[in-house]
Amino acid sequence: MRTWGPLTAVCLGTFMLLLDVTIVVVALPDMATALDASLSDLQWVIDGYALALAALLLGVGAAADVLGRRRLNVAGTALFALASLGCGLATNAEALVAARALQGLGAAAMFATTLPLLGAAYQGRDRSVALGVWGAVSGAAAAMGPIVGGLLAEGPGWRWIFFVNLPVSVASMWLTLRVVPESKGQAGRRVDWAGTVTFALFAGALTYGVVRAGSEGWTSAPTVATLTVAVLSLAAFVAVERRVAHPLLDLKLLRMPAFTGVLVGAIGYNAAAFGLMPYLSIWLQTVLGMSPVTGSLVMLPLAATSFVVAAIGGRLLHGVPARLTIGVGLLLIGGGGIALAVLDAGSSWGALVPGLTLAGIGTGLVSPALGGAALAAVPPANSGMAGGAVNTFRQLGYALGVAVFGTVLTSRMQDTLGHDAAHTVAGGGAAAMRGTLSDHAVRTAFASGLNAAAVVAGVVGLVAGVAVLAMVRSARTAPEAKVPAPAERVLEGQSQP
Repeated sequence: MRTWGPLTAVCLGTFMLLLDVTIVVVALPDMATALDASLSDLQWVIDGYALALAALLLGVGAAADVLGRRRLNVAGTALFALASLGCGLATNAEALVAARALQGLGAAAMFATTLPLLGAAYQGRDRSVALGVWGAVSGAAAAMGPIVGGLLAEGPGWRWIFFVNLPVSVASMWLTLRVVPESKGQAGRRVDWAGTVTFALFAGALTYGVVRAGSEGWTSAPTVATLTVAVLSLAAFVAVERRVAHPLLDLKLLRMPAFTGVLVGAIGYNAAAFGLMPYLSIWLQTVLGMSPVTGSLVMLPLAATSFVVAAIGGRLLHGVPARLTIGVGLLLIGGGGIALAVLDAGSSWGALVPGLTLAGIGTGLVSPALGGAALAAVPPANSGMAGGAVNTFRQLGYALGVAVFGTVLTSRMQDTLGHDAAHTVAGGGAAAMRGTLSDHAVRTAFASGLNAAAVVAGVVGLVAGVAVLAMVRSARTAPEAKVPAPAERVLEGQSQP
């Protein structure tokens, strides 16, 4: 490497934005207490960020090609920093959720420009090294999120989960302006704003409808109305993409079974592997009485196993078909979810270890292979679009997983505790309910709810795994090494055809 400056700048921002996807998980009980937040509020603290990131990633990436990638990256980092300050100063749940959505907008601008900026800064072997380092940093951020969040929540307090972003953002902006060259996409491209708006409306309405179903029921008027908006928005998105000159997602790609299978794998992967984590954290802290740090350490088997498997698998599985690494990995994640559904009133944290470990093995197989499989499944000219679509579907899967599993959890708990008590306990208020409910009743109800949610998560992983094994047949590689041309195009910033 001739210089590490651009790589350091890009990786600093990437680490920060991906860390914030999972860093709040172990702080949810403290947030619920401090802000008098309900379960749906806590769901939106997570989903507000993930949804904004997913819904705007493709559109912001296209805008960066026109306006300048470095310029939009720095603007996104500045917005991310201001939104982080707003999160830390929030005095109620509504303000926190709004600030998290703004964080997601800033993160989308940062994430969409990272690989194109690296492509403009490095060539040849240096570019391959930069891509490898960036991938390692991305994986480490997701794994370290709960642990860093636990340390901050138990130390200076949950607000510092957001305040710590301020100096990191300043350093990232300064370094980016100093050492990262500006770059743009091909001249003459236009931003598909109509597609961006309709897709964002679809993703937001769908997730909101699922969250409302958890509190008001699937047949309630607000839930039905919101889901209807989601369906109409999806239809509008499809209509727009068929007619626009430079679509966010070329719908012809969905006729390719391999690419569609990868997208199913992406959405199922993030949902099944990570969507249950917020509720496991609430159970560990509010029902078992663990601290944020010890609660985060219980999640370590998933993160550590994933890291080890990804590191070793990159060498041992070189050349193995992507459909096998992703498909089998998803089956293992699904099996891990089923293995978590063994809780009862007397269960301790140790009951989670087998399921988390199994899911970690699957995660280590799936995560490194998804990007390469998407690139191998489409023509080289569409590689940038394919990479952006996979990242979008991963974040959308996480947001939907949190919403669906929360709805399943509370629905099962209502059978034992009733509507209001179930939502109070699931939202981190288990201690408050012990004045009117026995400790055994609280433990039994929460364990039953978690078991039901874990089974659903397991089924999502299994179905996604079967879909990948059946559909991803033309993507012949698991590692990225066998698809150098598409990978190069993504790094060069060809994010639109």
